[in-house]
Amino acid sequence: MATVKYASASPYVEQAPLHPSDHRQADYEARLQGPEAGQGNPKVKRIGLVLFGTGRQGFVHLGNIVGNPRVSLKYVIEADRTKWQATKENWNLENTTFLHPDDADKALSDQSVHAILVVTPTPTHCAIIDAGLSAGKHVFCEKPMAETEEGIRTCYAKADEVGRYLFCAFQRRFDPTFRDIFNRVRAGEIGKVQVIKASSRDSPLGPISYLKVSGGVFKDALVHDFDLLTWIVGELPTEVFVNGSNSFAEVAAIGDLDTTAVNFKFPSGAIAVIDHCRFAAYGYDQRIEIFGRTGMLSADNEQPNRAVLTSYTGRHTAPMLQTFMSRFAEAYRVELEHFIDVVQGYSEMLVTGKMTLAVAKICEACAESHKTGKKVVITWADDEIPEGYVKI
Repeated sequence: MATVKYASASPYVEQAPLHPSDHRQADYEARLQGPEAGQGNPKVKRIGLVLFGTGRQGFVHLGNIVGNPRVSLKYVIEADRTKWQATKENWNLENTTFLHPDDADKALSDQSVHAILVVTPTPTHCAIIDAGLSAGKHVFCEKPMAETEEGIRTCYAKADEVGRYLFCAFQRRFDPTFRDIFNRVRAGEIGKVQVIKASSRDSPLGPISYLKVSGGVFKDALVHDFDLLTWIVGELPTEVFVNGSNSFAEVAAIGDLDTTAVNFKFPSGAIAVIDHCRFAAYGYDQRIEIFGRTGMLSADNEQPNRAVLTSYTGRHTAPMLQTFMSRFAEAYRVELEHFIDVVQGYSEMLVTGKMTLAVAKICEACAESHKTGKKVVITWADDEIPEGYVKI
């Protein structure tokens, strides 16, 4: 045999290690050992939680809470009392107390509660965050944290004042594919970054009732792309330009945009282009490409399975995942695990106040660019640059 010279030792004698990219196996092994393995005892053994809101996004987090042995869901705060019984039965929450927002103080004053998750409409965030922090609870909040940059600043100031964690839920950072791209870009595998392209097209179609209170397309949808791209390249843009239009009369009627193109220029000379639409008929379309001096990194859409049918008409596969809930299911789970790690003292916060405030400032600049039809120049003070980012 011509290849006999390549024979190696039996795997029973010399076993190759599993590749570190298999994050699911790594997670399985971590669960077997327990999060405290090699890290000492946690600050809190089992975290008592309060969930504010059981809307579409609230149920995403509820599923991860129920499946996590490190937390105990003490209370659910939901204004719509007609949802209480079905939620309790569907999620087996017999030991969880349901309260109306008017009675939330009962949950916040409970000493067995350590943290709250805020998954309510944007206009309610600031008041809930303030109440939670004032009661000495750590806070996990869906974006946008507040309707204005000043509101976000106030929330973080309160967190610093009371010495509690405040986490803004930019879940894409915790997606395994995007995390791998981040690691490779930061490791220099493609050299100096020159161009970043992102396509971000939503599915399912957001209800108009939600869009009315979402804060607008920049703060509600594109904010994720702004956070992802600036985090990957470790820079903040100094120039932004926006073109926006409407293909859906219903979105135009509430003064928002449904189709948008955003252009960034970074201090290093790198250029970013993001195209966004509020609805893609074929699924949740999320793609990214990072072009550098020595190579390119890209991420395509994900599918629910890998089956391939080959026939007279060609090769056929399943369409892309249809919703953000399915596309980022793993990211939402890991995001919650990270927040728990922070509260238990096992990790530093990966989404800081400076990062959240920087993205909010970019959103404001984009809104101004669309309003004026002109390029907007952004200046950054040294104390605005987040940890791990550079100012050139």
